[in-house]
Amino acid sequence: MSFVEYSDCIQDGDVAIMYLGLNMMTPVKVQHGAQTQTRYGAIRHSTDLIGQRYGSKVTCSKGGWVHMLHPTPELWTVSLPHRTQILYTTDISTITMMLELKPGSVVCESGTGSGSLSHAILRTIAPTGHLHTVEFHEQRAEKVAEEFKEHRVDHLVTVRNQDVCKDGFGVTGVADAVFLDIPKPWEAVGHAKTAMKKHGGRLCSFSPCIEQVQRTCEALESQGFDEVSTLEVLLRVLDVRTITLPLPDFGPDPANHVESNAVDGAPPSAAAAPPSVTMKTTTPPTKMAAHTGYLTFATKPRT
Repeated sequence: MSFVEYSDCIQDGDVAIMYLGLNMMTPVKVQHGAQTQTRYGAIRHSTDLIGQRYGSKVTCSKGGWVHMLHPTPELWTVSLPHRTQILYTTDISTITMMLELKPGSVVCESGTGSGSLSHAILRTIAPTGHLHTVEFHEQRAEKVAEEFKEHRVDHLVTVRNQDVCKDGFGVTGVADAVFLDIPKPWEAVGHAKTAMKKHGGRLCSFSPCIEQVQRTCEALESQGFDEVSTLEVLLRVLDVRTITLPLPDFGPDPANHVESNAVDGAPPSAAAAPPSVTMKTTTPPTKMAAHTGYLTFATKPRT
């Protein structure tokens, strides 16, 4: 099992995603002799999980069942243990595209947080790229380093516990792209420029407040960055459902008139249920998640 390579079967030591229902997923560390309790009963790892194919339907001790899924960055984002606020797939997809990430890219990131974006970056830059990620909080840095090792992507990432605004990323002239998710990104713009390659690269800063964006844009321009732009990504998921609508009564069709065969006042057999039509349609959500943050992008020109 690896977050960047697919495996067919669940093995001892894997991290699998247990799907219990819509928006109900949790990661499970598979270990010989262990068991996991669910609302549907217990799952014994040795007999119920190890050796089973990913995607299998696993029956629990109370008769209920769950699906065991292969981990991906997308599934990890919706099931990971939160240590910080995280980035979700809507912003992550825009970031990986706008930073022009590809296999072999070298990326600098701060802060690491819960590692939601980090896993998506690693999947994108594998197998020859590298991520240099900086986390100010010591315990969070240690925990995310453990998770990278469990997920078998630690060969693609270096975790540093330091203050990026004071000490930078620990590398010089190697990065194709830089991502900042810190309270004062304008204080790290100079270090980001130092970490980037001489032939240039792309930078992205994520900030929830427009005042942060303003100061970051000023810092980017003062450091000689070009193509500075800010955008906000909002997601609206529509619900697809089947509905039945009655058709209006246009009266009898003179071209296809059928005489009534009523006897002794009985209603005609043709007088059945009113006509209707069944169709697929979509309905917007009653509530929609609003602002998460602004994404500011910029380009370091070739020097």
